[in-house]
Amino acid sequence: MAEERTKCDFKTPDDGGEAVFKGVEQPIFSALSSGQAERDNTNQLVDACEKMQVQARWMERFMEKTLPSKEQKLQVAASTAREQVVAQVNAAREALEEEEQRLLEEVQREEERVEQCLLTQRAHWSQALDSLAHTRSLVVHTLTHYADPQLVMSIQELTESMEAAEGVCKPCDTKQLNFRPGCGESKLLRGLWATAMLQGPRAYASSSFKFDERTVSPLLSLSDDHRNLTFVHKKLNRSLPYDPARFDSWPNALGSLAMSSGTHTWVLDVGQSAAFKVGVCYASMERKGACDKARLGYNEQSWVLCHFGGEYSFCHQGNKVLLEVMVRPRKVGLLLDWPSQTLLFYSPESSAVLYTVRGPFSAPLLPAVAVTDQSVTILH
Repeated sequence: MAEERTKCDFKTPDDGGEAVFKGVEQPIFSALSSGQAERDNTNQLVDACEKMQVQARWMERFMEKTLPSKEQKLQVAASTAREQVVAQVNAAREALEEEEQRLLEEVQREEERVEQCLLTQRAHWSQALDSLAHTRSLVVHTLTHYADPQLVMSIQELTESMEAAEGVCKPCDTKQLNFRPGCGESKLLRGLWATAMLQGPRAYASSSFKFDERTVSPLLSLSDDHRNLTFVHKKLNRSLPYDPARFDSWPNALGSLAMSSGTHTWVLDVGQSAAFKVGVCYASMERKGACDKARLGYNEQSWVLCHFGGEYSFCHQGNKVLLEVMVRPRKVGLLLDWPSQTLLFYSPESSAVLYTVRGPFSAPLLPAVAVTDQSVTILH
């Protein structure tokens, strides 16, 4: 039996077949396969162990060198950043304090100048009034108490007094008696004020600041949230129900918030629009027809910043002031300060004041927009 277990019966390929092992062939191959598997498993474990060792060295190096280096650089960078913030704020504060002092002194000098003019005028006209009263009393006394012969003798004296009284001209108001417009203003202060108001959290309009649907021209499409106006080509013009508040010819729309006190800011996204107007107007502005009275910037009831034909301008009563805009703004900020009667146009991207308007404004103002290319959006 032992012999039989060690025998191998097989056919060679010369016999016309494949070699076939009988007897112990299966145990031998099983042993070989099992040994190879063990060696493969061992090799995999060794490879994994080596990889973990390498990974551990990377971690140790990262913790020992990289992280301390990063921490050191962090301290330096943070310290530098703090110093820059403090230095810049101190420089701005120093410049602002100096500007404040200069402007307050300018206001003080102007106030003293006007007060001195008023005192001079008061003394002059008080003296003239006294002289006039004295002459009048003298004439009345002469007419009342003197006989004709004596009156003739007093004519010379009366004539001189009356000529002196008549030589005093009538008092009139002059610019010298008024506080000078623009006193206390400066480009630096206006720029800082605009930046603080239009770059801070108050710059963007509240959620209640929207376009009034009733005013929207048929040439414009209003979004569902009432914040976006898109120009609609005339061929696609829609017919809307008649409303006395609606602009029926010019592509205009007005905001829903009437402003007549306090300070208001809002920012409009004009994107790549090549033709738009943004500004304010009175609620009484004409809405119907293609006349200038219903055209933003072409009447005395509207003040707008215009962009058309690659140019920027300020328009009011049909008069244009061309503006030098170095960087084309994708956003335009507006600031209306009712106490100072100031309307300011601003570019948030370049932190530049585009134009400033001084009132007076005699009635509540509404935000106004016109667009004939792409769209304009109120940013919240």
